[in-house]
Amino acid sequence: MDRVVVITGGGRGIGAATARLAARRGYRVCVNYHRDAGAAERVVEAITDDGGTAIAVPADVGRAEDVERLFATVDTELGGVTALVNNAGVLERQCRLDEMDEHRLLRVLQTNVVGCFLTARQAVLRMSTRYGGAGGAIVNVSSAAARIGSPGEYIDYAASKGAVDTLTRGLALEVAAEGIRVNAVRPGFIDTEIHASGGEPGRVARLAGQLPLGRGGRPEEVAEAVVWLLSEAASYTTGTILDVAGGR
Repeated sequence: MDRVVVITGGGRGIGAATARLAARRGYRVCVNYHRDAGAAERVVEAITDDGGTAIAVPADVGRAEDVERLFATVDTELGGVTALVNNAGVLERQCRLDEMDEHRLLRVLQTNVVGCFLTARQAVLRMSTRYGGAGGAIVNVSSAAARIGSPGEYIDYAASKGAVDTLTRGLALEVAAEGIRVNAVRPGFIDTEIHASGGEPGRVARLAGQLPLGRGGRPEEVAEAVVWLLSEAASYTTGTILDVAGGR
């Protein structure tokens, strides 16, 4: 069976590393992005230069109409979706709860939580045997922040990833008998651009010494876990949250 994966937020960081690795493992890849078309196109170019197949598709995953268009585009250009990686996420500047306003909270939750629900819904409608699909796999990208809470920095982001963990478990049980496996990875301090969004580009370097492995992680290390969970090698694994956090 042809394998087609949609990777949200696939233009940078963990998403880009996952897109490149999935392509090397034989997936046709949709690199979703919101605003940075150039980054997404560079990932597509790297995949096609390596002999793979990929397209870049813009969509705000927090908007239902965008998500429907995203999956319809994949149906037409790549074929039926067999895998979804819910990687898109936003992080706002470090601050305490009493400094946060409603608009910030809504922005974070709309992308990080509602976005996961909307994309998973479209994937289930295509992959579930209930709707004539042949099954598939979903991997949600959570965060070690869901366990720790990120006090004084971004407890809104941490809470949104706690919701992703709960979605993972609940959806896994809901669609297990319909041929769909649902799992998550929970990265720790990974060296990506998201930390700049929080106002501290050097955050990983600052905290690396506190980690049992003594260093931050690389996006490629998380990608390996994601693609394994998508693969048949993980065929008896569902409802599982895999920490990729250097022992944190």
